[in-house]
Formats: sequence, structure tokens, C-alpha cells
Amino acid sequence: MSATSLLVAPAWVGDAVMSEPLLRRIAAQDRCAVDILAPPWVAPVFERMPGVGKVIPAPFAHGKLDLAGRWHVGRILKTQGYRNAYVLPNSLKSALPIAFAGIPNRIGFTGESRYGLLNRRLTLNKRALPRMVDRFLALAPGTGQPSPEDAVPQLHVAKGAFEAICHRLGLTRNERLAVLCPGAEYGPAKRWPPAHFAELARKLADEGWTIWTIGSGKDEEIGESIRALSDGVAINLCGRTRLADAIDLLSGADVVVSNDSGLMHVAAALDKPLVALFGSSSPEFTPPLAKRVTILRNPVPCSPCFARTCRYGHLDCLTQLTPNRALEAIQAFLL
Repeated sequence: MSATSLLVAPAWVGDAVMSEPLLRRIAAQDRCAVDILAPPWVAPVFERMPGVGKVIPAPFAHGKLDLAGRWHVGRILKTQGYRNAYVLPNSLKSALPIAFAGIPNRIGFTGESRYGLLNRRLTLNKRALPRMVDRFLALAPGTGQPSPEDAVPQLHVAKGAFEAICHRLGLTRNERLAVLCPGAEYGPAKRWPPAHFAELARKLADEGWTIWTIGSGKDEEIGESIRALSDGVAINLCGRTRLADAIDLLSGADVVVSNDSGLMHVAAALDKPLVALFGSSSPEFTPPLAKRVTILRNPVPCSPCFARTCRYGHLDCLTQLTPNRALEAIQAFLL
């Protein structure tokens, strides 16, 4: 059965993960899969959601209006016969393709004054809906509040995918595998120091763990620093994997230690035991949503500041968050 609804996806990995409960609810209402219009770099997230039909590339450069390109995509969407479109980003340009497609029901928050583009507009009350996942769910069809379980994102990795990526990368592991995610696209004020990751890696290695560090090419230098400072026990995979590979690698982890990042949300959606490290950001807005999560913070007076870099230069919210606290959190998962 062809999809009757289209979801216009966010451009951030973490936000893409947090859209899954909405997608699940739409699929249940429609009784068929939901198609996704998504930037190519987040497509692997949606490819691991059971309720997805097909993922249509949104080939627009970040921040570019590209009217001609959006018109062209709108013409393609028009041929699919969608009845409903849910627009998750708040930008005006993100609503253009579905308006050009003439999809009858165009649903989203008003955002950037999208009065003529959306015909079911909601006004976002940030105080009433502090969490991103709840904001997305507010766009869902039907009535009634979702249960807490319904608001937990879920990703599913195909059987054998972990073994396949390990074989391709030549990776072996001990009985216990810890995966470290030291990157954070937003900025250094969200990144636990490499020396702390390295010290934690050494402590875990002493207990017989295998440690892998994963991230994008932008995190390669951080991963190499952790490898060197850990005397080589933290194997640096940053820059060696695509997002699809990283998701499959995370699926085999026995514990994940991550900054507040997209991979943190991926690990939570895979239901991995997770130690989540928060510095300048707040878990009140985008917490990792899973049962086996320990959130670590150092509540200094200036945190959360939501800044990309520490305005005071000390980064005490993260530097004073010790590796021993992370180790204790990991050990608590094993009890």
C-alpha cells in the first residue's frame, strides 16, 4: 500500500531520532508506512525506523533557499498522491516543497510566518512542551495524550549488521565493548575533554573492556587525541565510518559514553546502556529517552548556558565532571 503521509524531516541527527514516536503514531493512524523527505546525511536514521516506507532525498544545501530546487522536488512529490504532510523544521523554506506539491493537509508549527504554506498550523508553547519529542508529537493525528512509552524513540538494526561492519573494518572485541562518542556538532562547550575520555578508556581497559571511539570526520582529531592519551587502548574510528556504520556499531555496544549529540540519541533509541554527559546544554530540552540512561552533569552556576564555547574560558561544567563518575555509572549498569 502506498504511503498517504509524508514527513519533512529535521536536518539534525538527534532531532531525526526524536521524530520517531510521531512517525510511529502517523503510521498507526494511516495503517501504512510513512514516507520521509530528508537531507541525505540523516537518511540512515530513518532507514532504521520500521514505520518508514521510502526516504526521498532533500538535496538542498544547508541554509540555502534554492527555490528552483524546492519547486522541482515539489513536482516530484505531487506525483505520489500524498494526503498529509507533517513539516517538522520551523523554517519557511522547509514548507515550500509540500506547498508546491499541493498536498491537501499541510501540518506544522507556524514557525517563520508560514501562514500561506501550512493549512493546519499550531502555535508552539515552549513552556508547555519543553522537550523536542513532545513538540513533534503535538503534530500527531488523532486525540489523546501519548503514554510515556509512546514517547520513547526506537531504532532497529538488521540482524547481522553489527558483524558485517566489524568484518569490513577489521574489528574484533572482547566480551565487553564500550563505545565512546566524543563529538558534538554544536561546539566545544558540549564536549567532555579528550583527556577525560582517555582516562576512562584506560580504566575500562584495565577491567578487560574493548573501547572504540566513533564520530564523523570532524571528530577525527579528537579521536586521535583520545587514542594517544589512552596509550592506544581507545581505537579511533572517527572519520572511518558513515552514519549508517556508526549506528550499526552502536547496536553492538555493551555501554555507550557520549556527549549531548546525535549519536547519544541514536544509542538511547537502540536501548543501549548510556552515560550521557551534559555541559552547556540541558537535559530538560533534549534528554536521551530510554530506560537505561545515566545523565551526568556538574551543576555550576553558569550551566546550562547553551553557548557554543565557554564565555569564561574554564569549561568547569565538563572539566570538573570526572572520569571516575562515568566509570561508577558504567559499573552501576553491571549490577
